[in-house]
Amino acid sequence: MSRTRTALLAALALVAGTAGAAVAAIPPDVGAAAVPCTVEYKVQNQWDTGFTTAVTVTNNSAAKSSWAVKWSYAGNQKVTSGWNAKFSQSGTAVTAANESYNGALGTGSSVSFGFNGTYSGTNALPTTFTLDGVTCNVDDGGTDPTDPTDPGTGSRVDNPYAGAKVYVNPEWKAKATAETGGSRIANQPTGVWLDRIAAINGVNGGMGLRAHLDAALAQKGSDQLVVQLVIYNLPGRDCAALASNGELGPTEIDKYKTQYIDPIAAILADTKYAGLRIVTTVEIDSLPNLVTNVSPRATATANCDTMKANGNYQKGVGYALNKLGDVPNVYNYIDAGHHGWLGWDDNFAPSAALFKEAASAEGATVADVHGFIVNTANYSATKEDHFTINDSVNGTSVRLSKWIDWNRYVDEQSYAQAMRAQLVSIGFPSGIGMLIDTSRNGWGGTARPTAAGPTTTVDTYIDGGRYDRRIHLGNWCNQSGAGLGERPQAAPATGIDAYVWMKPPGESDGSSTAIPNDEGKGFDRMCDPTYTGNPRNNNNMSGSLANAPLSGHWFSAQFQELMKNAYPAL
Repeated sequence: MSRTRTALLAALALVAGTAGAAVAAIPPDVGAAAVPCTVEYKVQNQWDTGFTTAVTVTNNSAAKSSWAVKWSYAGNQKVTSGWNAKFSQSGTAVTAANESYNGALGTGSSVSFGFNGTYSGTNALPTTFTLDGVTCNVDDGGTDPTDPTDPGTGSRVDNPYAGAKVYVNPEWKAKATAETGGSRIANQPTGVWLDRIAAINGVNGGMGLRAHLDAALAQKGSDQLVVQLVIYNLPGRDCAALASNGELGPTEIDKYKTQYIDPIAAILADTKYAGLRIVTTVEIDSLPNLVTNVSPRATATANCDTMKANGNYQKGVGYALNKLGDVPNVYNYIDAGHHGWLGWDDNFAPSAALFKEAASAEGATVADVHGFIVNTANYSATKEDHFTINDSVNGTSVRLSKWIDWNRYVDEQSYAQAMRAQLVSIGFPSGIGMLIDTSRNGWGGTARPTAAGPTTTVDTYIDGGRYDRRIHLGNWCNQSGAGLGERPQAAPATGIDAYVWMKPPGESDGSSTAIPNDEGKGFDRMCDPTYTGNPRNNNNMSGSLANAPLSGHWFSAQFQELMKNAYPAL
């Protein structure tokens, strides 16, 4: 089901509710204070046999220390799981009672909860609700259901970036501002990386998740605002790249669930933050490794074989999607690699199938996925203007060039749009949107081509015209010559929800030499500028900058190079 259709269902929920007897019994000239309670019931997502609903109850009567909301279904709907309330059901009658932490409901105060359910046939909407036995009307909360940028508190919109500001991380802003010339981009929104358990509460006195959300509320004011979080701490994380290894071992899935995802979900579910649009980019890099870096491929690693065998990547991603997706104002986007990783025929469809497998694990469903993100922390060009995959030179397809090497895609936008179509074709909602990380893929400066290359051979044609100036598509660490890319913006192309800077420019991909640390981060030779490569980059030089610090640490020289080579130029 498309998210446009989801918005329509929300509107229908309001229409059905306002047709109920409780509303009809209230004279039209009676003020809101005379209404004992209001209930907003919104179906956010619906698929063939299930649905997700958010409910907001406002108490206009005397303050309560506990509460129970009841309604009945006309069909065979069943509540299967819920959050922020205790659910019970007898036949068609449903009761949602307070949890221990949200029983207090003052006069004029509201409480929100939600649930997943199943049905067959039609999902008829309830028309009458009671709060502690008193019949409520259904109130639209001042929301215009025809306006996709005005969802009301706690409900999802088609594109969270549309009509919204995006959170500027004060910590990144301070580092950028301290750099010569950095004030030119210091107000750009970037992702907040939760790359270990300690990051939830803040590392070494830095801002934790609540501090970021509180700062986001201050930036929000009366506007809509998106907060971008990177969920990045899978057990055995990123099995093919030592620089981004994490703190959890391959078998520590329970620790991942209880000490990492559960605390994050609890914070995001705090009603204090219900007015924020929270975008989560779920587990960068790890899933694609189970397609490209496992036996019997030449690029296989023992760590990736272990993770494929134990299934903890799929379990971890599924658990994260399930728990975070239960929060009504969270938008989950799964990492989908980039065209230079998954764009080949033997990687593309298997990767999409693996994403669906993960999105169906540990209680998650495809309805928990709002979209996908590509090129996270990578360097692939957003759009190559001087050639297409359909070009040929002297009768030879450009797919035969050394750079493209039989890939189906030449840039991230074409890859993202094609991957979106593939995902929808295998069962993901037709309304899913894509994000493209453009933080470091501008490739400007004096080396940026202004026209196609010479048509002497397919290699001269492609190499002379490509914006992406890396030695090889497989190079990923602190790339020399890279520049800031397109500035963050909403809905830049069909199927693309936004260009984003999910990777904060200036944060290292990994250290150039081995550096002892307590962050679980290893040394990867792909970050060593003297390294001559491996099968994953066709044994080419790494193209990395020298003197880089640990991944995630500030790398001033890289930041300066990114600004120098920015496109559009600063």
